[in-house]
Formats: sequence, C-alpha cells, structure tokens
Amino acid sequence: MKVKVLLLVFLAWFSILSVAEKITVVLDWYPNTNHTGLYVALEKGYFKDEGLEVSIVQPSKLTAEQLVGTGRADFGVSFQEFVTYARAEGVPVVSIAAVVQHNTSGFAWLKSGGIRSPADWEGKTYGSWGTELEEAILRTVCQHYGADWKKVKTVTVGQVDFATGLRQGIFDFQWIYYGWEGIGAELKGLDIEFLPMNKIDPVFDYYSPVLITSEKLISEDPDVVQRFLRAVSRGYIYSITHPEEAAEILLKYAPELDSHLVRESQSYLSKHYVVDAPKWGWQDENVWRRFYQWMKENGLVPEMDITKAFTNEYLP
Repeated sequence: MKVKVLLLVFLAWFSILSVAEKITVVLDWYPNTNHTGLYVALEKGYFKDEGLEVSIVQPSKLTAEQLVGTGRADFGVSFQEFVTYARAEGVPVVSIAAVVQHNTSGFAWLKSGGIRSPADWEGKTYGSWGTELEEAILRTVCQHYGADWKKVKTVTVGQVDFATGLRQGIFDFQWIYYGWEGIGAELKGLDIEFLPMNKIDPVFDYYSPVLITSEKLISEDPDVVQRFLRAVSRGYIYSITHPEEAAEILLKYAPELDSHLVRESQSYLSKHYVVDAPKWGWQDENVWRRFYQWMKENGLVPEMDITKAFTNEYLP
C-alpha cells in the first residue's frame, strides 16, 4: 500500500513538472539574425528543457514594448533607446539581456555618391524613418564633423529598403544595421561605405537590440525569467559556435528570407554577440547611463532612474 501511495505521489509530481509553461515572445520586426538564438533555443529543445512552451510572434499594430508592458507578451525584442523611451512614458518594461554587445548600426552611403564622411552631408539627402531620435543623432554627428545639420535634406522613406533607396536615388545615405541592410546591399552589388555608430562617438555604442520583460513578471515569477534566459543564452552560444547550422535553423522557421543574406549575416553577427563582455547578455551600467544622459541632454527623455531600466540578475 505504501509503495502505491509513493508511486501516485511521484506520478503526480512528474505530471506537474511535465506541463510546460506557455510563453510568448514578440519580435521587434520580421525574423532576422538578431533573433537567431531564440529560434535555436526553440529548435534544439532548450526551452523545453526549462519547462517552457514558447511561441515567437511578430508585432502587429502595437510595439514589443507595449505588448510586453501590458502583459500581452511575456518577453520581447527591443532596443536600449526604445526601453528608455517606454519607461519615460510609464511603460514598465525592463531589459534583461543584451543580444549584441556593441552597436552594429551606423550610417552608409554609396562610395560613388560624393560622400567621404559626415562632413560631406550638407546638401545630401538622408533617408529618414521620421523620428526625433534620428534628428538628434544627425545633429550630434554633424557637430562632430563640422557640418551644418540644417543643410542636410531629409525624406521619409516608409517601407523603402536601403538598397532600393540608393539605387533609385531616393536618398544619399541612411542609418542602417550593417549586419542586415549593409550586407544585403553588398550582396546586390552595391559598393557602400559604412561608418559604425560606435566609431563616431562612444555615446552611440549602446545596446541594440536587447531582450525585455515586464516589471510584473519579474516580481511575480522571477523563476520563469531565469529559465527563459538560460534557454536563450544556450541558443545564442550555439549560434556563436555553429553559425552555419544556426543560419539554417533560422531559415527553417523563416523560409521567406533570402538564404544567402541569412548565411552571410549570421557569419558576421555571430562574432559580435559576446565580444568584450564577460558572458552573453551582459549589460554595463555605464553604457546605459551614457546614452540616457545624451538623450536627456537632447530633450528626448526627462529625468529618471535609468538603473531600473535593465538588470543582469537573471543571466545564467
């Protein structure tokens, strides 16, 4: 009788453990190599190992910050500047890991377009997304290089991609992510010059992208946050050591992507996930303070405690 009771207790305990907790992760955009570690964790069963049943979705009308902040998604992909903006507006999201250690975005233009540096931007046309952040960055960069930012023309590009915009003469230069738009343009035969943001000024070497969750989830279920990051960390570490296999996994889940671009992009980005950091996901307080201070000085956000915007506590 005692054996039967113990067996029933064991089976009940096992059944509880075997019920995976459903988790939703919302991306910032369509799937790309910033997200590879998530898909690797899904494909390799790393989430399952942590008792998590994960769905990866794309945003629709609402942003990742809005969806996570309101509890309609558990985790999301964001960027340091968007987290800062969100918290300034009272959206309770927290960055829990840096996907890439250094900002791989920057300004790019055709080598044949008459631009050698931002000093030559006067009279040229910038392909804009129409944000105040861009204007502030353009103004700061122009000041660094002795150009008058008011003489830079801007055009809002909407859904026009970088390569198309250059080819059609819609704009002369744009702020892009080299690991995706830059490589994509080169694969299309365009000879571009790329100026990384972190080479312009250290203040622009901020975390882009990051993984976020809500203050509520951290408070109510920190164990889920920890388990999620254990699985995701394994996914990105695998992507670092197996870039070719990781690219194929991403293509399996997003077959609509250009396979050549994914493979080249993954080869590039796998070298940047952890560089100069003690481990994957680590966030330096100085990086957060530095860029927040710049945003505040440029009137983009009010006074706030930026240390509450991120945490390393749940990293494995």
